[in-house]
Amino acid sequence: MTKTILITGGTGKLGAQFVKHFMNKNFNVIFTSLKQSEIDALLKNEILNNKKTLGIEIDLEKKDLASNILNFLTKKKLFPNILVNCARSLAYLKINNDGITQRDHWLGEFTLDTIVPYELSMALAKHPKSKLENIINISSMYGIVPANPNLYKNPEQESPIQYGVCKAAQIHLTKELAIRLAPKNIKVNSISFGGVEGRVDSAFKKRYSKLCPLGKMLQEKEVIGAIDFLTSENANYITGHNLVVDGGWTIW
Repeated sequence: MTKTILITGGTGKLGAQFVKHFMNKNFNVIFTSLKQSEIDALLKNEILNNKKTLGIEIDLEKKDLASNILNFLTKKKLFPNILVNCARSLAYLKINNDGITQRDHWLGEFTLDTIVPYELSMALAKHPKSKLENIINISSMYGIVPANPNLYKNPEQESPIQYGVCKAAQIHLTKELAIRLAPKNIKVNSISFGGVEGRVDSAFKKRYSKLCPLGKMLQEKEVIGAIDFLTSENANYITGHNLVVDGGWTIW
């Protein structure tokens, strides 16, 4: 049976890697993005091989996000077996010049990290045509430990407190949903990744490497292993777990 996976934030740094991976595994892939242009760009560069790969242009912060996605799925007659909550926005990682995070950025980060995954997970789980069996929340090592000031030249301006606090809430949401959805035989887990290469300069990478036991940042291709495992039959008895993929960052 061909499985269907729904990935939010499917054109982001990690989301795009997940979309490509599951396309190549012959899944039916549905993914969300804030911009149609980013959906088109991702699909244009991939060979679809007649697989069902669909992008949904949607603002996940709108209150009707769940109903809009359910309407889309109903029209396409595709309901996901797997939900990956991966959406985020760099816009909410801003810090004021005085080192204080304003309320709007707190609320935006919390909304995307916890409220949106909660609403979408519950809407899919309770739908009468639901086939949902697996939910994976994409979190961060900063949901486990606070940021290390030694990594940054100017921690007050480069290390947004709202990110880690909201990712910690997301990990707890994972545990709550694992219990609440267990009667429906739906597994809920999270993955906490370490820093991924691509947006930082060589000086940052050097500082990061000194603070990480494996001595390097995570490469984009290395994010696949954990999600591949949690979507496989090898993880059938795992729920409520936060799988840490951080090169050992959180152990010291």
